[in-house]
Amino acid sequence: MKYIFFFASTALSVAGLAQKTLVFSDQVYEPQIKTVQLYPDHGGTTDYLSPAVSVLNQSALVIEFDDLAATRNNYYAKIIHCNYDWTKSNLVDLDYLTDYNEYPINDYSLSTGTYSTYLHYTFQIPPVKIAGNYLLIVYRNDPSDLIISRRFMIFSNSVALTKDNELAGTGALNFSTQQLNFMIDYSQLQITNPQDNVHVVIRQNQRWDNAKTDVKPSFIRDSDSQLEYRFFDSDKFFVGGNEFRFVDFRSLNAPGQNTGKMDKTVKPYRLSVQQDLPRAGEPYTQVKDLNGNYQIDNLDVGEPKTSSNYVKVTFSLKTSPIKDSVYVVGTYNSWNRSVENLATYNPDKEAYEVTLFLKQGLYNYQYLDSKAGQENYFEGNHFETENQYEIMVYNRDFQRNIDILVGYFVVPINPR
Repeated sequence: MKYIFFFASTALSVAGLAQKTLVFSDQVYEPQIKTVQLYPDHGGTTDYLSPAVSVLNQSALVIEFDDLAATRNNYYAKIIHCNYDWTKSNLVDLDYLTDYNEYPINDYSLSTGTYSTYLHYTFQIPPVKIAGNYLLIVYRNDPSDLIISRRFMIFSNSVALTKDNELAGTGALNFSTQQLNFMIDYSQLQITNPQDNVHVVIRQNQRWDNAKTDVKPSFIRDSDSQLEYRFFDSDKFFVGGNEFRFVDFRSLNAPGQNTGKMDKTVKPYRLSVQQDLPRAGEPYTQVKDLNGNYQIDNLDVGEPKTSSNYVKVTFSLKTSPIKDSVYVVGTYNSWNRSVENLATYNPDKEAYEVTLFLKQGLYNYQYLDSKAGQENYFEGNHFETENQYEIMVYNRDFQRNIDILVGYFVVPINPR
């Protein structure tokens, strides 16, 4: 069978198996693929909660995932170089890789002592030669038979950033937003026309759905090789949101905080999370969270990766029905609003409900609606909320016609 790829600005349309379409974002293309984690590995020290970002020629990145099919598949990985806006660049594979761009995933283990059998796969991403944005795709036998796509970033330390804590503009009077002011020093680089050729992207808590893209400087000091970002318009602010809701079922024998009824008469087990209520308009309450992330762990027995059970977890939000759709989201599903995490309204319980098939662990989550998600309709917004921001600085390389990630900075707001 012949497969044909159609290149577009944001996606690859694929004719072939299952009529799958590759999108340049974090996606899972088959429902039996679960718990996809892409994280840095610092010389054997894993960092599951950190974003998929690494310094060029330094620490490696690792992807892990489970396949509920329980029979081994021939999975392969491929890497695609992207521009700052996550469109495919014009580079060919050997421009940014040293090997042929098809890597077999041979490291796998069968689950042990679990009610749902699965295979756990692990793959270390090979090094790349150029700093920038990359899309990792995982497929079965043929690139058309996609199962996973995940974004990662490799950066060079070519610029410096200084944070300015002084508020400016409407953010100084708004108690629901958070404002980032900073200065970029590019004295170590030759940059022509930085207004057009430097692209800054800012994201909050590893989210791409509400990221600020191609942020322009408010002032340019050519003589000092400095770009100043002091924002006066509210469209460059982030709403503060709220500390994340969480549920702890690292133990199935003694479930933790915010767990309700555990039904062990069926396998897989069924867990009801304690019913939630809307928090918009409520006073801010400080809670130590994972900034929307999740941690796979098993406090009962065995090694978490292969001995943790999958559980049918039901979330419930007691509220009046709204016109828009309601989703339960978090890093666990890359903040995607899909059929899988779409909550339906139960008029008998006067609540939105959805059941997710999740691996044992500690999960942060929020309820977002389809249109007002960035405004946190159910969650509320507070400037006091602890959030982690990432600032990515790209410079256009005209010789190769690509965007180079010349700086990456983590900026915590209200750290605890």
